[in-house]
Amino acid sequence: MTAPLLTTHHQTGPTASAQAASGPAHGAPPHSLRAHRRAPLPATLATVAGALAAGVLAVAAPSAWAQAQSATASAAQEGQGSASSSSSQWGLGVGVGVSERAYLGADRKVSGLPLIFYENTWVRVAGTTAEAKLLNHAFTSNQRVTGGLLLKYVGDGYKASDSSALAGMAERKGGLMGGAGLTWHNPIAKLSMEWTTDLSDHSKGQRLQVQADRRFQFGVASITPRLGAQWMDRKWVDYYYGVRASEATVNRAAYQADAGVALEAGVRVDYAIQKQHVIFLDLGVTHLPKEATNSPIVDRSNLPRAAVGYLYRF
Repeated sequence: MTAPLLTTHHQTGPTASAQAASGPAHGAPPHSLRAHRRAPLPATLATVAGALAAGVLAVAAPSAWAQAQSATASAAQEGQGSASSSSSQWGLGVGVGVSERAYLGADRKVSGLPLIFYENTWVRVAGTTAEAKLLNHAFTSNQRVTGGLLLKYVGDGYKASDSSALAGMAERKGGLMGGAGLTWHNPIAKLSMEWTTDLSDHSKGQRLQVQADRRFQFGVASITPRLGAQWMDRKWVDYYYGVRASEATVNRAAYQADAGVALEAGVRVDYAIQKQHVIFLDLGVTHLPKEATNSPIVDRSNLPRAAVGYLYRF
């Protein structure tokens, strides 16, 4: 697993309000705090090339980082299949991710990504996720089930200094998650399920994620659309989106969140320049549940993101 090195913030303008049209809810700050809009996300994509040129190597915003690591694994395996008992696969590269943040007044993040991939018969490491393989059963020549134990780092959270609207809030930290995953590989789609719980004892929460994706190959290029949903228990949602009584102010009411389900859609494009050289682009958007968006520190429900990178397959 890789450790965080450096994260950069990209200032693009004041925060938009996803709730301003309907007025304050659940103790939301006054309209004056929500009146300005962020610049459109495409306007920030031009900064990706600059960040790559600067060589920034860091953990990106959680969603962009997770999807970039997924793209790393896919790119590393493209055209090679799964690692056999007599071989292993290596991949090293670099990428950049840009992602919107849900929190009121918080800038979107642009961060460099060190991309690391390794897989053999027993283990698989893709960036911040490590898996101990326990199951690999083939039902037919084109259907099999794989699964194992997971260990991953998540970078969710914020600091009070991330936004004036978060002043006085205690820091919400990411941390180490542990759990198990199961994947059904079949000709129609790859269906995966993953359960993890907080091992760092910060949120003390749990998550259950399901995803369906299918890869379409076009010569040296491939495109992989995906749909997913992630259930987050009450402790998880309340830790990252709730407002404690001690943090409440005149403009920020106390808020206790409940469990909720976030939805996700995206697409990844891989292109093999040569057999060992792969570039990828990953685009996605997460729709937060109302249990999160009703919080007075949240000002948007849809969080778009993008990641682009290069990987060398050994």
